[in-house]
Amino acid sequence: MRNISMMRSWLSWVAVALISIGAGSAEAQTIRLSVDLSQAPRRLFHAKLIIPVTPGPLTLLYPKWIPGHHSPQGPIVNLTGLKFTAAGQTLAWRRDDVDMYAFHLEAPAGADAIEVELDYISPTQAAEGSSASAQLAVLSWNQVLLSPQGRTPDDLTYAATLRLPAGWKFGTALPVAKQSGETIEFDPVSLTTLVDSPVLTGAHFQTIPLSVSSLPPHQIDMAGDSESALEMPAQMAENYQRLVAEAHALFGAHHYRSYRFLVSLSDHVGGYLGLEHHESSDNRLPERSLSTDGLRQLAGSLLSHEFVHSWVGKYRRPAGLATPDFQQPMKGEMLWVYEGLTEYLGNVLAARSGLFTPEEYREDLASTAAYLDRARPGRTWRPLVDTAISSQILGSAPREWRAWRRGTDYYGEGVLIWLEADGIIRQETQGRRSLDDFIRLFYGGSSGAPEMKPYTFDDLVAALNDVAPYDWKGFFDARLNSTEPHAPLGGIESSGWKLTYTDKPNELTESLYREYRRLADFSYSIGLMVRTRSEDGRIVDAINGMPAERAGLAPGMKLIAVNGRQWSAEELRNALRTAKRTRQPIELLVENAGFYRTYFVNYTEGEKHPHLERDSSRPDLLGEVIKSRAPRGPASSGKN
Repeated sequence: MRNISMMRSWLSWVAVALISIGAGSAEAQTIRLSVDLSQAPRRLFHAKLIIPVTPGPLTLLYPKWIPGHHSPQGPIVNLTGLKFTAAGQTLAWRRDDVDMYAFHLEAPAGADAIEVELDYISPTQAAEGSSASAQLAVLSWNQVLLSPQGRTPDDLTYAATLRLPAGWKFGTALPVAKQSGETIEFDPVSLTTLVDSPVLTGAHFQTIPLSVSSLPPHQIDMAGDSESALEMPAQMAENYQRLVAEAHALFGAHHYRSYRFLVSLSDHVGGYLGLEHHESSDNRLPERSLSTDGLRQLAGSLLSHEFVHSWVGKYRRPAGLATPDFQQPMKGEMLWVYEGLTEYLGNVLAARSGLFTPEEYREDLASTAAYLDRARPGRTWRPLVDTAISSQILGSAPREWRAWRRGTDYYGEGVLIWLEADGIIRQETQGRRSLDDFIRLFYGGSSGAPEMKPYTFDDLVAALNDVAPYDWKGFFDARLNSTEPHAPLGGIESSGWKLTYTDKPNELTESLYREYRRLADFSYSIGLMVRTRSEDGRIVDAINGMPAERAGLAPGMKLIAVNGRQWSAEELRNALRTAKRTRQPIELLVENAGFYRTYFVNYTEGEKHPHLERDSSRPDLLGEVIKSRAPRGPASSGKN
């Protein structure tokens, strides 16, 4: 009996030892990352990493191609203060002379880890990724770390620790292990998950739960430059709760364990932009977005767009964008699906949930159709598919000459294409099916934790044919490769509406230009886009073939006077109205690189703004598209 007991004790000791060795081995391979945001108000982020190594040559990489950016936007130029140490000595390093994102060094004999120190300088102007103001900060983990070459993000484990400025609160989808004061320790996760989980933090912070029965937790985490910026109207909060319900009624499943809308309300960290993630979204809005008419609608369309991306882009992703790591180039040919379908569904869901009224939805659609139909002469040489393929260069292209160059038009033109596809499905199935059926089939699946399922163009066509047999390949090929001068408006027309122009402003567009872009839009009359406030009077674009461009005006010139009076947007509008009555040219005094000249614009048709007009000869399918799909119950949102 004693010998048997001793044998059992020995076996137990061996088992515990093996378990300990295994645990120690796993822990030894974990990269430890500590980020200090205590100086975030100075726009300076500090980071330290402890990276397990074996002696010998080592290459460390800074993330370059980040999902959702569609271009190599890892801000390597803002990486500073880089220092490597191991075994008590400072290590020499050398940047690769071809790949600016790779650093070469030698791990010395006896070293089992390298310590890395680095700083990230947050841009002083609004920018994507890690940004900060005096009162809040957004942390994108990929901008404060390095990773060893030869390992995929899925195979690398990071244990992150974050230090906040005193008194600041935070929100993130990253699971928290523990918190002590301003220091938060997160559960170890893969590099993929870490990069997919930004952090929003600020001195003024508020959480709004969006409780929907039978669904996982959803919430809005807001940080603002002031306490008043966080005052969301009760009806708006209720509409965001409905957005969650409408999205799940559309997709039929979710691919996350919980979801957070991270919303920064500041004029200094992005203005109006967003980035999608599986279990959260990084949404940047002007400070007064919740209290200013017009900006509220922009907020709704942004959050709904990024929410849709959890399905369209994160769960199902075009194969060319589903790269194995953050260094491989992405191929954007199918961004008309990734972004175009997301834009379409985001606006539809905004309307179904009440974030857009039906009229606001139509005004937004009219604006999209108009700029693609009348303010994009570049479509005669650059087909839509090339705007997607060229995304990595067009995304950062200047606004000047955009009408001729084209921009990331796969967003807006994707809206028109997918609306038309919806109409075709309804027609081919005699109203029994719609695009909603395709969405549930292709993007639904089974609910659960985040995962990614890449797809090809052929997969997309096959799924559409399962819903409604049709020549879908021919349909998309014709629209993606067209160099026709006009946009595809068939979806609007078959839905019982038509694009028209009147002297009544499109209020949704006016709010966007006035409150955020700070531009005066005369695209559909004389063909000018002009800056207001900063660089007041500077011409941003003069549309080819329109009256102002024919008169000789061009981007970069500056309006000084209109018909002998000091330039202002209202003065130019007055001149348009006067010219319609008097039939006389509009006189513009313009400065061009220090030289002054008067131009005469021959135009007498007055102001023109885009709208949709009902075509009573056809059924109102557009009204059917935006009809609510989710059951309406009592509101249950609240604030923490």
